[in-house]
Amino acid sequence: MNPAPHPVWRSGLFVPVNVERFLAKAGERGADAIQLDLEDSIAPADKPEARRKVEAAVERLRREARSDILVRINQPLEDAVRDLEAAVLPGVAAIMVTKVEGPDHLRLLDELVARLEQKRGLPEGGIRFVALIEAPGPLAQAHAIARATPRTVGLSLGAEDYATAIGGEPTPDVLLMPKQQILQAATAAGLMPLGTISTVADYSDIAAYTEVVRRSAAFGFVGASAIHPAQVPALNAGFSPSPEAVAKAERIVTADREAAAQGRGSFALDGKMIDIPIVRRAEALLARARAIAAREAK
Repeated sequence: MNPAPHPVWRSGLFVPVNVERFLAKAGERGADAIQLDLEDSIAPADKPEARRKVEAAVERLRREARSDILVRINQPLEDAVRDLEAAVLPGVAAIMVTKVEGPDHLRLLDELVARLEQKRGLPEGGIRFVALIEAPGPLAQAHAIARATPRTVGLSLGAEDYATAIGGEPTPDVLLMPKQQILQAATAAGLMPLGTISTVADYSDIAAYTEVVRRSAAFGFVGASAIHPAQVPALNAGFSPSPEAVAKAERIVTADREAAAQGRGSFALDGKMIDIPIVRRAEALLARARAIAAREAK
């Protein structure tokens, strides 16, 4: 299995797959990813009917939206198997695996998805995983979880469930340490660190939320989920390099080439010493800007 390059998922909008008024407008919201939900937003009695709606919802979004399509599944194995039967379809970019218990949990689901891909004539490994860690035990295995299967492309913390599991509140102070652990495990394994240094539950103060997104991007997170369309613009802007940052990065890379031609490994720019780590950061920022531009040109 040869994983594709990382997608650009600055914003992932949760949409209950069985609520028509949300589904009808999902493609208009500007989210990089639409996350069809079979988990928390679906009442237990409604889950069988929700599964039956997945295929039609995916087909509709493929016609109406430019967003990638993800499906969030349930954790109990009997539910997960039924969810995967409904969700492994052409047009589905990834499965959001909730409440990951450990690396073996992901490997088991990987095997199930691989069998469904083969049975349905889909590309092997084409459907990726976004793994959600939501309890302290699995968080202690974050590095192993991140490396469990090449199908995994992103790692995130389920903030509300995690706070509940430790008997705390999902405040920035409580979440800072586990969020950073997710960031470290994801980047060490070459995955996308997804999330914000807070919870996504409060969307009433968009100005405050915008600041949370800005801080999260500064930590190294590259995207996050939204439970309300109002959060999408803040995510798209906050997880994109600003024009000023792009211009500065271009100056750094150009100056580095000039310095290298003169046999120098470091140089001064705007009164600051620039060396290899800063150049590499500028190169990564420009690569990110190009990937976002390519996505928005689709």
